[in-house]
Order: sequence, then structure tokens, then C-alpha cells
Amino acid sequence: MDYKNAGVDIEAGYKSVELMKEHIKKTMRPEVLTNIGGFSGAFSMSKFKDMENPTLVSGTDGVGTKLKLAFILDKHDTVGIDCVAMCVNDIACAGGEPLFFLDYIACGKNCPEKIAAIVSGVAEGCVQSEAALIGGETAEMPGFYPVDEYDLAGFAVGVVDEKDLITGKELQAGDVLLGIASSGVHSNGFSLVRKVFSMDKETLDTYHEELGKTLGEALLAPTKIYVKTLRGIKEAGVRVKGCSHITGGGFYENIPRMLPDGVRAVIKKDSYEVPAVFRLLAKEGNIAEEMMYNTYNMGIGMVVAVKPEDVKTAQEAIAAAGETSYIIGQIENGEKGVTLC
Repeated sequence: MDYKNAGVDIEAGYKSVELMKEHIKKTMRPEVLTNIGGFSGAFSMSKFKDMENPTLVSGTDGVGTKLKLAFILDKHDTVGIDCVAMCVNDIACAGGEPLFFLDYIACGKNCPEKIAAIVSGVAEGCVQSEAALIGGETAEMPGFYPVDEYDLAGFAVGVVDEKDLITGKELQAGDVLLGIASSGVHSNGFSLVRKVFSMDKETLDTYHEELGKTLGEALLAPTKIYVKTLRGIKEAGVRVKGCSHITGGGFYENIPRMLPDGVRAVIKKDSYEVPAVFRLLAKEGNIAEEMMYNTYNMGIGMVVAVKPEDVKTAQEAIAAAGETSYIIGQIENGEKGVTLC
């Protein structure tokens, strides 16, 4: 008896690391001090030296049951983008710059090519957010996970000068809410998605005219990363007063998280067109509108609050970053919360 007969293939692990290296190299930053494959990742603090009061910000998350679609479609090169996005968007939401990322993959059987495909997506997410992929772990766990399934999670660390933290404390009536478009469902609410649509290859490979693509392509579209967009707003001289990453819990849970006591967000639902994938989901699942806004991003992946006089500059910066924005509402005096009208 040996470890391989017990279900853990050490040689496959070595091969996975070798296949990963070409993707990981794309994410390197000058501050990275260690080589790929070490026991830990070292990152120089030289990035912080010119800040008045450098402050670390961090985020951790996974991809959730969206992975089930990747299993069915045997497409594993985009879920890594989702994993990075879920972490770095939260860091950017606080005004921070992501510095480095670590991933964790747990699988029933280590298939080096599949693991490398997953990591290629992680690396692409790191490239998009300019975070270095400085470490990770691939755990082969036979008997715990089915041989053809895996879980994926990650952890990111960023930095911001304390004076540039986005806290929402200065929000006041009259501030304008800008919504930055999402790429689709992103990485939340897939347990409900999987109840609405049959989770089989035939269903997911079905082309829908209103989507302009197959259902699987629409649902598996990777989460948009907003790091460079938010940086562009800052570099344009606009102070983002509040910021909300619209993830699980949709509008009703996430927007109040950026609000101080005494003000509420008022969102106009007709200020932009809800993407077709959400309309199809609501129709096929007979899901009430309130539940949709309480579960999904409904086409808005990030909400930023700015002064009225900064709206034009902010929208120009968002457009320059290649993203689409809408004026979706404003801040009003009242009980802390959100009104959709």
C-alpha cells in the first residue's frame, strides 16, 4: 500500500505545479521576492513607503455552486477569474489596490491539465486586477470530493492610504449613485439558478435568441473586475464617497452596507435596461421582482456615490476604463436602507 493507492497522486501534483508556472509568471510584480513553488510567498513593503498611513485591506471568497456549471460543460478556464474578482472587487470597494492573491483548490482527483486550466483563469483575474499570484494550494482529497469535482476559493491582500479609504461616512443627501454594468449573473445566486434551469449539457448548450449565446455561455460569463475602473475614477480627481459591490443579497443587502445612519439610497429601476439573462431567469423561475433584486446584481456590479458636480468626470473615467455606467439614483435623508422605485 502507498499514497497513490490511497487515492493521492503526488506525481500529478508536481505536474500541476509545472503546468501552472507559465500562467503564474504573467501575474508577477516587482515586489514579489520569492519563486513559484516555495513554502510561502514574500512581498516587499516598498510599495507602502510613500503613503502617510499605509493600511492593509483584505478579502476572501469562493465561486460557490457556479462551479457545477463548469463541471457539466467541462470548461474550467474562467471560474478562476470569478474567484479573483470576488476578492479584489471587495478590496477596490474600500479604495484599496490589490497587491497579491493566493488560491486554494480542493479536488477529488488531481488532473494536472484541469488544475492548470483553473489556475489560468486565476492568473487572468490577477492580470486584470494587477495582483500577483504569489502562492496557493492544491489539495487532492479522494473520498471527500467526487473524482471529477473540485472547490475553489481565494484570498487577496491590498493596500490603501488611510486618508483614501472609502467608508461612506461622508455621504449626504444629494449625492448621486452611479451603477457600473455587470457582465451577467457574476458568482452569486447559482443555487437558485440551478433550481430554475435543468443542469444538463443539453439545456446549457441551448442557444437563446434574447441572450445572443447559449444559456451556459451566459451563465458562465466571468465576474467583471472593477479594480482599474475605480482607480481611474480616483486618478480623474473624483472622491468616491461610498461604494458597494453588488454580490449575494443583491441591492437590498449590499447597498445599505455603504450607508451611514440618517441617509438612504433611492434607486430608480428604469434608469437602465436589466440584461436579458435576468429577465429570462425571472420568467422561467416565476421569481418575484423583489426576490430578483434581493438575490442578483440585475446588471449592476458596482455602485459608487459621488458629488453631483463629479458625475460627468466620473462617468468619463468609467468609460475610459471600457465600462458602462448609469445614473441610477441618489442619496436622501431618512432611515438607513434602500428604496427601489
